[in-house]
Amino acid sequence: MSETASDNGKTVAIVAYLTLIGWIVAYIMHNNNKTELGAYHLRQMLGIILVGIALNVIGVFSGISILFWICRIAAIALWALGIIGAFNGEKKPVPVLGEQFQQWFKGIG
Repeated sequence: MSETASDNGKTVAIVAYLTLIGWIVAYIMHNNNKTELGAYHLRQMLGIILVGIALNVIGVFSGISILFWICRIAAIALWALGIIGAFNGEKKPVPVLGEQFQQWFKGIG
């Protein structure tokens, strides 16, 4: 039995949080062994990536440097909460938009 099959998707869940490249690698790994936990965290991280990009754009174009840093800290906080859930093997949505990420990206799974 492979490591991916024996961990019920925990490896995919953790790797998904390791930058965009990690997300792509996790997605490929998930396609070889689909698990509910792996799919859940792939959807969470995709949402976090997109929210992070949006927050950074807002922060940069607002011209207010403190807003830029607040947006960056918010994105990092979402990422930290997501990866902690992945390490614990939990399907716990990130605050505010976590449930929506599951609905919006339900095609991943």
